[in-house]
Amino acid sequence: MRPTRLLLVRHGETEWSRVRRHTGRTDLPLTASGEARARSLAGTLPLDDVVAVWSSPLRRARRTAELAGLEVTAVDPDLVEWDYGTAEGRTTAEIREERPGWTVWADGVDEGESLAEVASRVDRVLARAAEVDGAVAIVAHAHLLRVLAARWLGLAPLVGRHLTLDPGGWAVLGWERETPVLERWNPPPPDDDAAPTTPTG
Repeated sequence: MRPTRLLLVRHGETEWSRVRRHTGRTDLPLTASGEARARSLAGTLPLDDVVAVWSSPLRRARRTAELAGLEVTAVDPDLVEWDYGTAEGRTTAEIREERPGWTVWADGVDEGESLAEVASRVDRVLARAAEVDGAVAIVAHAHLLRVLAARWLGLAPLVGRHLTLDPGGWAVLGWERETPVLERWNPPPPDDDAAPTTPTG
C-alpha cells in the first residue's frame, strides 16, 4: 500500500525564523505574522482525500495546524525539526565567522543530529504513511520536510538543500503512475507579506 499523496505544511513564522536563526528543538510560538499566514491556509489547502493529519509535537507546528483548520490525528516525535546542537539559535552568518563556508547540509552540527539521523526519522514517517489508505497531511518544519521530500522521490537526503519551503508554505507529493513526484511546491501565499522566505526551523 502507498499513500495517495502527502500534503506537507511548514509552520508559520517565529521570531527566530524571521531573523534566520536555526530553530530546532527550541519550542517557540508563532509571531502575529506567522499566525496570520497559518489562518490564510484555512480553506486553501488541497484536503479532498486527506484522511490523517500528523504534526510535530512542537507548538509552532501544532498551532499552525489549529489555525489552518487541520484536525491533528497524531502527534509524531519523528516530525520534530533537526537537532542543531551547538548551532541552535545561531544564524549561518554567525557560524561562518568561525567556520567559513559552513552549511548545515554539507558540514553538519556539533552535539546534534547528523543528516543521516534526520533521514532515518523521515524514512520511518514515510513507512508509516505507506500503511495509510488515503492522503496524509504533515505539519512540521523546514529542514525536516525538505529531507522528507527528497526521500519521497527516492533521492539522497542532501537533495533537500535544493527545496526551500517558506514559513506557512506547503507542498504536495504525489505520483505520476508508479513514479513519485512533486505535484506542488511552495506556491505563493495569498498575501505576499505574510510569509518571508527563511531557511530553517
